[in-house]
Amino acid sequence: MKQCMDSENLHRRLKKISGQIAAIDRMVDEDVPCEDIIVQINAAKSALHKVGQIVMEGHIQHCVRDGIEHGDPDKTIAEFTKVIEQFSKI
Repeated sequence: MKQCMDSENLHRRLKKISGQIAAIDRMVDEDVPCEDIIVQINAAKSALHKVGQIVMEGHIQHCVRDGIEHGDPDKTIAEFTKVIEQFSKI
């Protein structure tokens, strides 16, 4: 999987998301207005979705391409369809 994506970029993004989640947790304890907490939850959710997009792009560029060119194209497409289904649930 590591060859499929820029793991350094993903780690940096995930670390930032972890910080956002910790900040949201602190906001709850500090009695911050609900609206502000929701804004931060949405920001973290969007950031996580972007990480998913990056992983998906790497999967397409490497795993799917390799499966179609050097493996079983029908199996690769069927597996990719399942991946799309899972990602669309986010």
